[in-house]
Amino acid sequence: MALENAIPDEHFLARARALHEKVFVIDTHCDTTQRLRDPRWNPTLRHDTGHVDIPKLREGGVDAVFFAVWAPGPMEPGLAPPLARAQIQRIQDLVRRYESDLAPARSADEIRQARADHRIAVPIAIEGGYLIDDSLDVLHEYHRCGATYLTLTHGFHTTWADSSGIHEDLTPRHGGLTDFGKAVVRELNGLGMMVDVSHVSDTTFWQVIELSSAPVVATHSSCRAISPHRRNLSDDMMQAIAQTGGVVQINFAAGFIDPDHPPLDPDAVEKYFANPNGRQTSLTDHVTPRSILVDHFDHALQTIGPDHVGIGSDFDGVPTLPQGVEDCSKLPYITADLLRRGYREVDLEKVLGANVLRVMDACQEQAK
Repeated sequence: MALENAIPDEHFLARARALHEKVFVIDTHCDTTQRLRDPRWNPTLRHDTGHVDIPKLREGGVDAVFFAVWAPGPMEPGLAPPLARAQIQRIQDLVRRYESDLAPARSADEIRQARADHRIAVPIAIEGGYLIDDSLDVLHEYHRCGATYLTLTHGFHTTWADSSGIHEDLTPRHGGLTDFGKAVVRELNGLGMMVDVSHVSDTTFWQVIELSSAPVVATHSSCRAISPHRRNLSDDMMQAIAQTGGVVQINFAAGFIDPDHPPLDPDAVEKYFANPNGRQTSLTDHVTPRSILVDHFDHALQTIGPDHVGIGSDFDGVPTLPQGVEDCSKLPYITADLLRRGYREVDLEKVLGANVLRVMDACQEQAK
């Protein structure tokens, strides 16, 4: 270890950048879709605000980034599908408009093909089960439009599944999943869409683990053992995901990963989310070091192994990030830190993207 500590940081960063060029790098959760509300936003330009654009993705060596469809809720019946359809259309229009750089992708094979074509794959994700409007037909519609996974809840209970909450603990409403909620999980399995347990309550989580016949994913969740935030996963929960063959994709939000992060003012958070093209501004002076984020990766790797850990940054959807991970161009710094801690490139290849491809393949094969 003393010899390793004597090796300069530039050595590990150079190795990390080379690794990112050689292997798949996939981020399973970004909220950049919200930036598409401004038709003037050009992803080919490097922006001073925001966490994701094409130059930053290229610099970070990113091959695929899942764009989440999300809208504030809860919602009255009938309101959610039009909002979700509009966002899906914006993603599809963006990919068509910039097809020399971006490619649609609803499967692992399409992500592989995009990389072969030197394009960045943009799979679609649905964040929040309330967006299906209590309708399996609507779920099927999203699937036909290219949606690859459904996050069962967001920061509040749906009519069929309990949430973990975000800023405060929630009183259980259903005791996990209702009968319809269980039908949603089965339908996702049947469609080959990934079942995402980020944001769900512990009770909902364990019911999903028992019910799902395909690998389960947490597309943007971190480790409760490092930071006891309600949004994070316990070691037992991570091990349960691994036993399904699934993946825990580590979330970068400073408020979730840093146990010393101060609570944020709800009004300030609301204003932040109302301004999707100014989201790089932090809402606190508190500094979360990158090492805490790397601790979460380290802990997950030690707990469930390199076959079950990945990246789910929550870029463009969180008000505070660790210092040194200000946007997706900085992803190689995390890889460099893990190399410095002694992790092998063959294992980090799985973490960077191979695990996600494996789970997508497994879900679609199970659906057949």
